Amino acid sequence: MHTPPLALTLDLDDTLWPIWPAIERAESVLHAWLAVHAPATAHRFNPRGLRSLRDAVALENPHWVHDLSAIRRESLRRALLLAGDDPSLDQAAFDIFFDARQQVVLYDDALAALRRLSQRFPLMALTNGNADLDRIGLAAFFRGSVTARSLGVAKPDSRIFHHACASLGCAPAQVLHVGDDFELDVAGAVNAGLQAVWLRRESVAVPSAGEGYRVFTDLTALADALLG
Repeated sequence: MHTPPLALTLDLDDTLWPIWPAIERAESVLHAWLAVHAPATAHRFNPRGLRSLRDAVALENPHWVHDLSAIRRESLRRALLLAGDDPSLDQAAFDIFFDARQQVVLYDDALAALRRLSQRFPLMALTNGNADLDRIGLAAFFRGSVTARSLGVAKPDSRIFHHACASLGCAPAQVLHVGDDFELDVAGAVNAGLQAVWLRRESVAVPSAGEGYRVFTDLTALADALLG
């Protein structure tokens, strides 16, 4: 690192765990629930169809870019309505999905690295998603969580990074942000004045490092570099 950071912010989805296996499992659990409680909806929409409807709702509501829960819940309300089921089941259906979505499987390096890093640095979760650290069982490693939904703006907006830094009691230049997405995490953090690490678990055709950020392939290597 150029200047040793005083605190870290960490992205969650695809940084600490792969998100799509969790989403796919949650969508399967949701569809099974709908088959019992809203059979017409389950018959009309398979899991892929429900996801397509969710994507359509996202496109129609760009003002919800910071609120994935609102997008998912509205897509369920619409599916129920289109199928002729009770649209007031949307909240119960969302709750089933949301609970299952928290059943993530951590990357092999994540837990040990969080233990090591949290002993040296205050950690703040910084996410555009709707992961619940208490339900997942990782809240003890973090000072708190800054979410796009709670703040009303999403990465790469500088305001969400600055809010996280203020919550940590640090200036942006004193904070290192770690995330998997180059535009949202790395470029967003650097533009907000933070240091950045691109956690690039899979090789992609872009430069391996650049001004203001470094690249690591896993959290173990990052912890080794920060902790010596």
